[in-house]
Amino acid sequence: MPGKQLVIFDLDGTLIDSKLDLAHAVNAAREHMGMTPLEFGLIYSYVGNGAPVLIRRALGPAASEADVDRALAYFLVWYGDHKLDHTCLYPGVREALDRLRGVGIPLAVLTNKPVRISQAIVNGLGVGDHFFRVYGGNSFPEKKPNPIGVRALLEESGVEGAQAVVVGDSGVDVRTARNAGVDVYGVTYGFAPETFDQDPPDLSFATMPALADWLLRD
Repeated sequence: MPGKQLVIFDLDGTLIDSKLDLAHAVNAAREHMGMTPLEFGLIYSYVGNGAPVLIRRALGPAASEADVDRALAYFLVWYGDHKLDHTCLYPGVREALDRLRGVGIPLAVLTNKPVRISQAIVNGLGVGDHFFRVYGGNSFPEKKPNPIGVRALLEESGVEGAQAVVVGDSGVDVRTARNAGVDVYGVTYGFAPETFDQDPPDLSFATMPALADWLLRD
């Protein structure tokens, strides 16, 4: 079979458009801390390195560790209750996943979002059974761009690094793939395509179906 034998997807900004639910959750946490809401566009720029980093950025440099911990705990509960209020698959994602699964390519998710919430989201959106594994930011001692998650998925799938690819929407995903020694494809519709200027992927795609076409090329 041509192309890759393992595809490792980022979640937020790659498979799902979760911007609005994340923004509401961040502002709920800020309100809980007695702070005013942030503009959504600013919050979107903070996403990608996991919930603790998101909340630290959202609270600002003056926040203490205790403040961050308290806001993070509130954020996780609030977001867990509202994770599917507005979140949806990007156009063409379900079709692309169906096609890739249909030819037997193993698919996985590696995200910096907490694993329990990540699994609940893909299940709630009806694509959980497309992935043999969903790993989150708390699945390993280190988050992306540390390569530990990619290496675990390579070992579990029995696929060599040269036959695997990471798919993501940001420089974090590119650096993760580079650190693991695997190829990386970028999607340009996600949260942070501007970060590809500094960390360019091997290939870029404007839609997930176009990426599937490339992976399934003859």
